[in-house]
Amino acid sequence: MYQDNKILLGMSGEEKIYIYPKMANRHGLIAGATGTGKTVTLKVLAESFSDCGVPVFLADAKGDLAGMCEPGENSGSAAERVEKMGLNELGFSFKSYPSVFWDVYQENGIPLRTTISEMGPLLLSKILDLNDTQSDIMTVIFKIADDEGLLLVDTKDLKAMISYVGENAKDYSLQYGNIARQSLAAITRSIVALEAEGADMFFQERALDIRDWLATDNNGRGLIHILDCQKLMQNPNMYSTFMLWMLSELYETLPEAGDLEKPRIIFFFDEAHMLFDHASKNLLTKVEQVVKLIRSKGVGIFFITQNPSDIPDGVLGQLGNKVQHALHAYTPKEQKAAKAASESFRANGAFDTYEALINLGIGQALVSVLDENGIPTVVQQAKILPPQSLMGALDDEVRQTKIRQSSLYVKYSESYDPDSAYEFLTRKAEDLAAELEALKQAQEEEKERKKAEAAALKAQQAAEAAALKEQQKAEAAALKAQQAAEAAAAKERERELKALEKEQAAKEKALQNEIKKVGSSALGTVGRQVGNAIGQTLGGSFGKQIGGNVGASLGRGILNTLFNLKGK
Repeated sequence: MYQDNKILLGMSGEEKIYIYPKMANRHGLIAGATGTGKTVTLKVLAESFSDCGVPVFLADAKGDLAGMCEPGENSGSAAERVEKMGLNELGFSFKSYPSVFWDVYQENGIPLRTTISEMGPLLLSKILDLNDTQSDIMTVIFKIADDEGLLLVDTKDLKAMISYVGENAKDYSLQYGNIARQSLAAITRSIVALEAEGADMFFQERALDIRDWLATDNNGRGLIHILDCQKLMQNPNMYSTFMLWMLSELYETLPEAGDLEKPRIIFFFDEAHMLFDHASKNLLTKVEQVVKLIRSKGVGIFFITQNPSDIPDGVLGQLGNKVQHALHAYTPKEQKAAKAASESFRANGAFDTYEALINLGIGQALVSVLDENGIPTVVQQAKILPPQSLMGALDDEVRQTKIRQSSLYVKYSESYDPDSAYEFLTRKAEDLAAELEALKQAQEEEKERKKAEAAALKAQQAAEAAALKEQQKAEAAALKAQQAAEAAAAKERERELKALEKEQAAKEKALQNEIKKVGSSALGTVGRQVGNAIGQTLGGSFGKQIGGNVGASLGRGILNTLFNLKGK
């Protein structure tokens, strides 16, 4: 309840317990066992900050915060508490609050989205549950995307970038270090698993502009932004990463403000232990840094959890406003935790803090806040005020009506897919494929051309060979014919020669016979005359006769011998 520029949280007897808005950016803690009243305390604070013009963010883990858009009922325990605490005299009234509903899964609120680039490699590694090596490679992937001007909007952008880096790992390893394909494959599997849980709906445009939450309604009351986390909390990694992302966004977006009279915005993180469970050392360091430094941006954070020990000491030490509901102390471990919680308060001599803590009733709490000078007050045992808005879940039809009535619904209801890494790398791959196809086509055409040239050359060679063969065949036939003709001519000449020789021989024979005949007669006559002469000389007329006969026979013999020699 907002009163006198202060937030009335509860009452310790007749004493009012206030939280000073200008000290709210020193953060706070609401702790206590299940069913002790943490949700009531959260609602009272959220309503009060809204009344003083401070926007509020609530993580609705069970769906029982949605009723803030409806006025509370003046009945039952709430009416009884108002009466006992005398709140009517202080101007208490049941009323509704300007509420805006959000939902990562786009079912019970305006779609709440961000982009892969805005999430960053550190938080994304947490949501994907990557080991240190894989986280380092994720950082390298983001660095390559930044260096090459590639925008990572959704999960398909990230998967396309991983595939691209894997295909060019050898080229990138010299500049960015070794990039193991096994790690890339493991990261891709984690992304696919995250998509199956609905992350592809969260990583989209239009991404939330956190400055849209820094607004008030027409009456100057801060808008209360309620994120439905019933489904989101089923994935603790995604829930915690989303909450840490919002803190990082505020820290990076808002300018320095110093100490303001009231915060720019207040965040309430329910189930705060989820933010820190299984967080890496680097992540815890980042959270502690943001919690420490975001104060100067005018942002206050309240962590809601069952036990203060759920919060790391480095963060717990930054929480100046503490509301501690009852803790059970049934076991030694629980007793130790309750003891530690009680010792974190400035002691009040009026009661034993530990005994008071373990014996608190529903709606009661140990409270210590920062006074106007920033000094923690002595712990007080207080009754917390009832909420002014409806306590409990909201009818689905009423919720949907409220969702569509918000001006932010128009801005964020529809998503769109910008030209980012996936589209760029797809075009690049298509262009490369087209170039390869053109090269392949050119190679095929060149192959076909060479094949055609080879076929033409082969045909030409075959034609020339056939022509040469025909020419050779014709020449051979002509030669054969010529040789046959020459042979026939030679045979004819031989025949003619033989005939001529035969004729010549016949003529010669006839001539020889004629010569022989004439010669024989002549030689015989000559021989006879010679023989006669010789015989006459030698023997007279008888000798002449004998010499003539001998001379004639001798003459004929000589002629025959001559002819025989010639024939030979």
